[in-house]
Amino acid sequence: MSRIKVHDKEFEIYIPQDQIERAIKKVADNINRDFAGKNPLFLIVLNGAFMFAAELFKNVEIECEISFVKLSSYSGTASTSVVRELIGLDHSIAGRNIVLVEDIIDSGLTMLFTIEKLKKLQANEVKIATMLFKPKAFQYSFPIDYVGLEIPNDFIIGYGLDYNEHARNLPDIYKIVS
Repeated sequence: MSRIKVHDKEFEIYIPQDQIERAIKKVADNINRDFAGKNPLFLIVLNGAFMFAAELFKNVEIECEISFVKLSSYSGTASTSVVRELIGLDHSIAGRNIVLVEDIIDSGLTMLFTIEKLKKLQANEVKIATMLFKPKAFQYSFPIDYVGLEIPNDFIIGYGLDYNEHARNLPDIYKIVS
């Protein structure tokens, strides 16, 4: 499918699954190198990062743990500029090395909210791994440690990313055309 319709919007294929998987393998290789012997806690941000996390963990070879949080800052195709915590952290993270796993970072608001919370909970080290990064939309100065692919500031769906909760199941990434 090179072009699809979701609700009232048209999308065209933008990043095929094989390119996504190669980028994720690169991220995993870097995490394996940097966290060898450190037993990090991977904190997966739901809903969008579930497919990225699943593919990432096929390639993570170090001792580690995994947990999930559910955060929301989007409605339709736009950020609400408010982060809502829908499911919270259920692990003690004091003194732990944390890898935050996100599907996409655009403005950076969700990550800023989460980093600040983890620092208050006394995490030792917090690193960010994202499948996709929109540098032109990014509004903060904290580092994004592991980036699968940098993309322009287009609205995209597929591979875990949604438009009003639809299209997360697509194996490729599509960008909006109308």
